[in-house]
Amino acid sequence: VEEPLCRFRYPVVVVVCHDEIGNLLHFGNGIVHRDSASCHAERFQVVCSIPCNCHLRKRDAKLAREHLEPLCLADAFRRALKRGRLRIGQAENAAAGTGCTVFICEGGMRAGLDVRGGGPASRESELLKPLAAAQYIHAIVLAGGSAFGLGAANGVMEYLEARDIGFDVGVTKVPLVVQSDLFDLTVGECSVRPDAAMGYEAARRAMEDPNYQDGNYGAGCGATVGKICGMDTCMKTGIGSFAIELGGLQIGAVVAVNALGDIYDWKTGQKIAGLLAPDRKSFRSTEEELARRITKIENRFANNTTLGVVLTNASFGKAQLCKIAGMAQDGFARSIRPVHTTADGDSIYAVSLGDIEADQDLVGALGAEVMSEAIKRAVYAAESAYGFPAAGDL
Repeated sequence: VEEPLCRFRYPVVVVVCHDEIGNLLHFGNGIVHRDSASCHAERFQVVCSIPCNCHLRKRDAKLAREHLEPLCLADAFRRALKRGRLRIGQAENAAAGTGCTVFICEGGMRAGLDVRGGGPASRESELLKPLAAAQYIHAIVLAGGSAFGLGAANGVMEYLEARDIGFDVGVTKVPLVVQSDLFDLTVGECSVRPDAAMGYEAARRAMEDPNYQDGNYGAGCGATVGKICGMDTCMKTGIGSFAIELGGLQIGAVVAVNALGDIYDWKTGQKIAGLLAPDRKSFRSTEEELARRITKIENRFANNTTLGVVLTNASFGKAQLCKIAGMAQDGFARSIRPVHTTADGDSIYAVSLGDIEADQDLVGALGAEVMSEAIKRAVYAAESAYGFPAAGDL
């Protein structure tokens, strides 16, 4: 750990060494006074506790590696993305409960798209089909506001054109910007949606002061889940990220979790967010609620939609990236039940940012796992808001 504990907003995974009576002695490679550690206890998760007079056991070492490597690799991946000229910026109106997240690569990035939900709100999706002429895009926008929020891309285009970023058409450069939106109109102020001004601000932050963070930010500002019975028994979620590295191959994911259904830990099968019981202290099953009503429901709160982006430093073309995005949808299916409904617009972009040679199927399979982990981060990083409890409140 290279920074003071107070600099960390989210849980820090540590290995703790203790003496015979349990006083904390070591925090990572440094010494931590017991009182100092206690005052920050809510900020870290102890994955293994080791007596100071004992050697690190194989079981403890394995447990520590399992928890520590993904955290470190996520940081390494973010640094790699910065070197690769990918920038991520976010802007939101917290009072209104909506926002947007913008991914920018000024030199252009290869991308593919897979849409499984029955109610998507999107812009320029045709650019990502293998038969479309454009081989690169310059930005991806994830936003709230449903179809109303698609205007956010106008602000991103304005910002990029002013900086001479885009496809050269002779008289100007046209930024190629794709966008997908989720439905958050029932969360805060319905009349306030992501617009050109918000898109411009997110693009500015991406290029000048990248500010991505997990939680109630950007496209995750108004995200909720478990809405089959209405908003009174749903839960607050947000946006989350995760990354791994394997022999130089890097794969990361960012996802705004806003599903009709429930969210599960893909490894344990435990439900971690979703439809609440009437007491709002325990869970009900969305699938069981669906089974209780076999008659057709015309409007399940319009749209919901989970939106994700898979990022890799491996080199792929559009057709391959569309397939990788499709395989990453397995991450949605492992974590969200039900998923890909007519009331969701579930969409995943896959982006190639480097020149590493890697197997397409491997990247797709790992992309699904990374996406599932990012979904967990989106749940656990969220804070209660707008009267909706988050996982930390249960």
